[in-house]
Amino acid sequence: MSKEYTKIQTVFKRDMTNKGRIIEGVYSLPEIEYLKDNKWTWTEKVDGTNIRIEWVRGVGRKFGGRTDNAQIPAFLYERLEELFPLEKLDAAIKTEDADFLTLYGEGYGAKIQKGGGNYKSDGVDFVLFDILVAGWWLKREDVEKVADQLAIDIVPIVKIGTLEEAVNHTRDGFVSNWGSFDAEGLVMKPSVELQNRAGHRIITKIKHKDFL
Repeated sequence: MSKEYTKIQTVFKRDMTNKGRIIEGVYSLPEIEYLKDNKWTWTEKVDGTNIRIEWVRGVGRKFGGRTDNAQIPAFLYERLEELFPLEKLDAAIKTEDADFLTLYGEGYGAKIQKGGGNYKSDGVDFVLFDILVAGWWLKREDVEKVADQLAIDIVPIVKIGTLEEAVNHTRDGFVSNWGSFDAEGLVMKPSVELQNRAGHRIITKIKHKDFL
């Protein structure tokens, strides 16, 4: 399979001597602290299972989880086959200047995670959040274009603001885009995407349950 999705650090460090509770004000990475007052793009964090769709022109496509060893439930695999038949991918991506790309998203719905039925009570589905093409992460607007070509959903942008604003927004709780229940939290990226010295993406998250 292709590259596993970036491991996303929580905004703050956790106190492992106290049930892993977050330590507010103590940032998990120096890069996150340095950029905390800049503008970040917040998207809703969906409580599901990480999915990769790898497409190679003229070869085919593969489905995978967050790691190469992750197992995809059969009922979700069937839904992915419905959403991503090879001929649909070939037709949608023919305008892209690439022979290989990976779609990253979340499989969600009934039987996926404890509250999966809140998102979709009568089945499962997929929502896109990132695309990697030849080592480059596409900009949000380009991810939206591919999502539109494939007629699939993309995680909604909640707001653009600082990390402190994102933390407060999540602490207070907010209604999910999928229905009248609390969203799991937020995933935040600098509005101009960046990498650290090791070449890792700068991306972070915060969950509502971190404050409960």
